[in-house]
Amino acid sequence: MGSSMSFCCSENPDERMNSISAMGGNTNSWRIFTYKELHTATNGFTEDNKLGEGGFGSVYWGKTSDGLQIAVKKLKAMNSKAEMEFALEVEVLGRVRHKNLLGLRGYCVGSDQRLIVYDYMPNLSLLSHLHGQLADDVRLDWKKRMKVAIGSAEGILYLHHDVTPHIIHRDIKASNVLLDSDFEPLVADFGFAKLIPEGVSHMTTRIKGTLGYLAPEYAMWGKVSWSCDVYSFGILLLEILTGRKPIEKLPGGLKRTITEWAEPLILQGRFKELVDPKLRGDFDEDQLKQGINVAALCVQSESEKRPNMKEVVNMLKGYDPRGKEMDLRIRSVKYKEELLALDQPSDDDDDDDVDDYTGVPDESEYGIFSALEVQKMQDTYKHYGDKKVEKHV
Repeated sequence: MGSSMSFCCSENPDERMNSISAMGGNTNSWRIFTYKELHTATNGFTEDNKLGEGGFGSVYWGKTSDGLQIAVKKLKAMNSKAEMEFALEVEVLGRVRHKNLLGLRGYCVGSDQRLIVYDYMPNLSLLSHLHGQLADDVRLDWKKRMKVAIGSAEGILYLHHDVTPHIIHRDIKASNVLLDSDFEPLVADFGFAKLIPEGVSHMTTRIKGTLGYLAPEYAMWGKVSWSCDVYSFGILLLEILTGRKPIEKLPGGLKRTITEWAEPLILQGRFKELVDPKLRGDFDEDQLKQGINVAALCVQSESEKRPNMKEVVNMLKGYDPRGKEMDLRIRSVKYKEELLALDQPSDDDDDDDVDDYTGVPDESEYGIFSALEVQKMQDTYKHYGDKKVEKHV
């Protein structure tokens, strides 16, 4: 973590790019790629190699000359907004080192190209398993779900407490939790992250993120602090346990948040009815109650009543650091109707004043690794010339 911190909170893209350059030589875990290297690795960024596409651009699967499987995020537009998010993500990724955070493999900066290189995650995203093309396969059993929940919490804990300056992710959601070959979770996508200077408890900023996961004080007034990530994690935890989306559409065009759905069942002690039915009753009841306890605390409407991530991790592991009975009532506020009206899929445009309010899992909501099309998932092997390359999905 010995790199220069002088531009960590800069809003100037050029300064951020200078800060990235200053990191060079501090670590050998990532490197600068040439465009030619990445073009070759991805077979010319062919459609067959495309993993996903969103407002930021496209992500491609690739294999380097030394056999490393990679995912390459290729930005499609280089306006000031895209430049800022690229520079921020590379800067943050270059600093973090944790088994539950997706680290930086490298990047490429050309005259008109910006590309970020990650390790390829063969089990794609958590969203793919909960709501996407992999959901029906039920590869995510109860044990794996608890592993994902605890690992994700530990990754966020590292951001909040162990790295300097502390980092608020601002976009904790299922599509930004990637899964490796052993279903170890890696929190990803730091394009909206905030680096918090020492001694600063909160900031007021433009609202970015995904409606349904946003803490009320952030969604309504732009007040961001570490407790905003805690709230988002609480929603994510409910999603993992229940298999429900953060916002679901009801008949007649009405919408309901996961907290509105869950609270009556929690208050009546009907915990088993909260569990994802795809698990067919195969779950640990004690772990379920503990998970619901933690989620209920995380999504309190008053930020000061939420636990910090150290407490969250301990509670998920079976400890209660508060030493008192937990309050199972969620007391979560309802989003205003004008906010829920923004919960619509839309293409990201070039207007710097447009915030990323998206709550419906369209193609851009699958994060770095999209839910692959069915025919691609079934095609386990791809041929490139005389080489046979195995693609794990």
